[in-house]
This record gives sequence, C-alpha cells and structure tokens, in this order.
Amino acid sequence: MKARLLTTLIAGALLTPLLAAAQEVTLRVHHWASPRSNQHAGALVPWCEKVMKDSANRIKCDVFPAMQLGGAPAQLYDQARDGVVDVVFTIPGYTAGRFPLMEVFELPFMMSNPEATSRAGWDYAATHAKDEFKDTRLIAVSMNGPCNIYTSKRPVLTQADFKSLKVRAPNRQTGKMLAMLGATPVGMPLPGIPEAMSKGVIDGAVVPYEIAPSIKLGELSKHVAETDRNYPAMCATVFVTTMNLAKYNSMPPDLRAVIDRNSGVETSGWFGKVLGDGDIPGKKHVVDGGVEVHPIPAAELERWKKATASLDDQWAAEMKGKGADGARLLGAARDLIKQHTK
Repeated sequence: MKARLLTTLIAGALLTPLLAAAQEVTLRVHHWASPRSNQHAGALVPWCEKVMKDSANRIKCDVFPAMQLGGAPAQLYDQARDGVVDVVFTIPGYTAGRFPLMEVFELPFMMSNPEATSRAGWDYAATHAKDEFKDTRLIAVSMNGPCNIYTSKRPVLTQADFKSLKVRAPNRQTGKMLAMLGATPVGMPLPGIPEAMSKGVIDGAVVPYEIAPSIKLGELSKHVAETDRNYPAMCATVFVTTMNLAKYNSMPPDLRAVIDRNSGVETSGWFGKVLGDGDIPGKKHVVDGGVEVHPIPAAELERWKKATASLDDQWAAEMKGKGADGARLLGAARDLIKQHTK
C-alpha cells in the first residue's frame, strides 16, 4: 500500500509540470473603442498577437471592441477587477476622481510626446500610484497624441473664442481647463461624441487626430484648432491596459512570465508611440473631409497656459487633502517626463 502511494505521489509530481506546460489560456479583452480605431487595430490586436507568439500559441485572445460584452466604458476597470472579463483597455478618467494620483499627467501642458510620457506614466504608476491599481495586474499606461479642439460652427483661434462653447472634455482636469478658458465643459466617453455633435448637444470636442476617423469628426466638424507641436500638449488623456488579478495568478509561471515580458515601461512606450503615430492618418482624414485646420501658435498657448496655471496648485492641494505630497508628486511626474523625452 505504501509503495503504491509513493508511486502515485511520484507520478503526480512528474505529471504536474507537464500539465502546467501544456495549459492553454484564452483572454477575453474588452474595450470601448471602435474596431476601426488605432487602439484596437494598432495596439491591442498586435499586443495579443505578440503574447500568442511569445507563448508558443498557449495564450490566445478574444478581443471585443465597442463594449460588445456589455456595460458602459466607465465600468471597464471594474469588469477587469471583478473577473467579468480578463483584460481591459480603458480611460481611468471616465470615473472622475477615482484615480486622482494618475491625473497629474492630464494637467494642462504636461505632456511632451505620447511615447515619452507613456513611459513616464508607467514609472510613476509603479512607484507613486501603484495602490490605485492594486486590485488588477497593470499591463501598460499610455497617452495618445496632443489634443485638438474640433468645433462644428465657429473656430477656436484665441482664448476669447472659448466663451459660450459647450465642449466635450475627456477627463476631469481637461474639463477644469476648458472652464478656466471660458468654455462649458461636458464630460462624456468618446463613443457619445458623434450623436452629441450631430444633435447640437455639444459645439465641439477635445480629442487628438488619431481618434477622429473612428468617431467621424471629418464629417461632423468644420474647424479644428491644432496647437503648436513644439509646445507641450495642451491636454492629454491617460489610458491603462490592465488584467484581472485572479486570472493572472491562475496561470502557470511560464505564462505569467509571458505577460510580464509584455507589460511595463517598454509596452507602455510602444502603445504611446502607436497612438501618437495614429495622428498622421487621423489628420489626413480630417483634412480630406474638408475640416479647416487652424494652427494655434506658441504665443497664444502661453496665454492659455497662464490662464490655467493654478490647476497645478489645485491638484497638489487636493492630493495633500488625501494624505499625499502633491507638490512632490507633481515634480516627480515632470522629472520622469523630462527623463524619458529625447
């Protein structure tokens, strides 16, 4: 009897690593963007293909764009946290105030370029804001290109032109910035922009060129204010790609290692570059649609920056009220952006 038990234990010990090595995993990846979007076709699908190749086809993805698995964009993070899906690509700012430490990258005139600022975002999240994402396994932090201001009737050329305009804001800090410039900010996820603009609910929207084709801004807008690209971006949006923690922990060590190799600062920088590069075809879409491009020179942007400068201090004070050293965090974010900007 003891011999049979010993044989069974030995066989089990030998079989366990073989079963682990043979285990296959399918990840359900969910996001809000259109299947035509650069987020889907340029970042998430290639990431899934890379993970599949690196795992010798043992990790596969089913990618569901446009909220195909249900819910609203603001619920995506919780879908990953709760295991409704395995991986999400989302905007933390869709749940205003829930991820306040990461909002530092959405302050006016913070971002240098998407790739460098995405790398900075990862380093900052890993060292200063890791508790904000502790319920999931963070894969990447990314930014898209500099925001532009699309309008359906009259152009924005100077600060005075913001007055009385209802403008969609992608996040809380950009909403505050628009209000300080004289506009009426309207918060809504990207998928809501086409209907809101076509029905006159909003007069314009703040988005980068890269997003324009997927939400038909070449058709819905007549003007776009493009900020001087040699000047820090007027605004930016933080994106995160993150994974259900239990799903990650349930994977065998070698497959977790594949996820680890395809997470972090390099993946963040890659996503940021992909999203930033999407501005080139995005702008072509806008121009081909007959939208008039209005460059905003650095001298005018200086006025906008001066008008919104107090937002930095407001954010730092808000963080202090939450028990964090906001001034130090603001400095850390700026230093990281400078460090990664070449």
